[in-house]
Amino acid sequence: MERTLAQRQDPQRNARTLLLKNADMLVTMDGARREIRGGGIYAEGNRIVAVGPTAELPATADEVIDAGGHLVTPGLVNTHHHMYQSLTRAVPAAQDAELFGWLTNLYRVWANLTPEMIEISTLTAMAELLLSGCTTSSDHLYIYPNGSRLDDSIRAAQRIGMRFHASRGSMSVGQKDGGLPPDSVVEREDAILADTQRLIETYHDEGRYAMLRVVVAPCSPFSVSRDLMRESAVLARQYGVSMHTHLAENVNDVAYSREKFGMTPAQYAEHLGWVGRDVWHAHCVQLDDHGIGLFGRTGTGVAHCPCSNMRLASGIAPVKKMRLAGVPVGLGVDGSASNDGAQMVAEARQAMLLARVGFGPDAMTAREALEIATLGGAQVLGRDDIGALAPGMAADFVAFDLRQPLFAGALHDPVAALVFCAPSQVALSVIDGRIVVKDGVLLTVELEPVIERHNRLAAQLAQMAR
Repeated sequence: MERTLAQRQDPQRNARTLLLKNADMLVTMDGARREIRGGGIYAEGNRIVAVGPTAELPATADEVIDAGGHLVTPGLVNTHHHMYQSLTRAVPAAQDAELFGWLTNLYRVWANLTPEMIEISTLTAMAELLLSGCTTSSDHLYIYPNGSRLDDSIRAAQRIGMRFHASRGSMSVGQKDGGLPPDSVVEREDAILADTQRLIETYHDEGRYAMLRVVVAPCSPFSVSRDLMRESAVLARQYGVSMHTHLAENVNDVAYSREKFGMTPAQYAEHLGWVGRDVWHAHCVQLDDHGIGLFGRTGTGVAHCPCSNMRLASGIAPVKKMRLAGVPVGLGVDGSASNDGAQMVAEARQAMLLARVGFGPDAMTAREALEIATLGGAQVLGRDDIGALAPGMAADFVAFDLRQPLFAGALHDPVAALVFCAPSQVALSVIDGRIVVKDGVLLTVELEPVIERHNRLAAQLAQMAR
């Protein structure tokens, strides 16, 4: 397996120490949910050794960061994305459609994707995420035209330095068989399973602090067969990897499930073995009380994507009810063609505001939104080494500059301000003990040529679809 960029550039990185000190506020998300004024973090290599008041930490390190004037949090965790969709933001034909119409309009565009488009769009999407405070992201790539492979996304993640859960999505039931996708973009099921096995054996790292994991991820109940869902679950559990798909996204999704399978989406998932702590489903906007109870009992996770759900008028997910029932809930920006952005702080803010619109002003606090975006996301991805700042956790943390105009007047509670105020970009991002963003600048990739190439490819893709 190809080593990460950080390891290739600095083979001695794991011996280096890093000290972050004097943070105006440090949010740990540890068991005690400590918020430490004047806090700091001491890390050795890619592992946190100590967290606490700066005065209680070692005074020196190979790298010292003074975080005065900053709010420091665990790195944010994105549990659902379709990064290739950054090439098709705000497409006119799909601006005012609900889920099924939106997909129908865009499938014919995505059928022209190329391997280069996958890699460049992934770099662009990851850059946007990194600059918004995200340090770990999943991506659900389920369409592979013209020789495209999940390897194209993995190559981008290794280049930019993001902790990555690469989901091998798939579609096998086209329109001629009663599915939603065009027949031109579906794959043979034996080929899907063989490629998924190849990817797991080639790339998956099950170890603590893993930078790359592979996920088994058929796209949705309306684009794959029962057999593929079952066989995918068998394969995933044989290798001990996670499973992911879309579920109960809107009322049409629920109606399709009832008509096609004679079951609710949650019943269908249970019938196929798609519940458990190794499974998470995207959206679940229309998950009923039975489904919420089922997911709570089995530890089945949910990726909550508020901006996308609003954009496609899918509804308001009952997040508070899910969490009270014990359902693990993380945050997802979803695809950049159904959100048109990948800003994690904006997503946390929207999660809080949307919950209040649907269920009252106490439906979600700012701290709960931040917890869903960090610790909740880690739980959904099946990880106990990210999402919090504590000894033994991965050295993944970010800092926001509280001296920006958008925080003026809110420093009495900077933690709440991060979610209540206008979305902020990070000043600093550390992933696996390595500085990836410094002074608001991404260090691992030169963005200007990437964005220029991305825009040219997006224009080319639009032209090909005409």
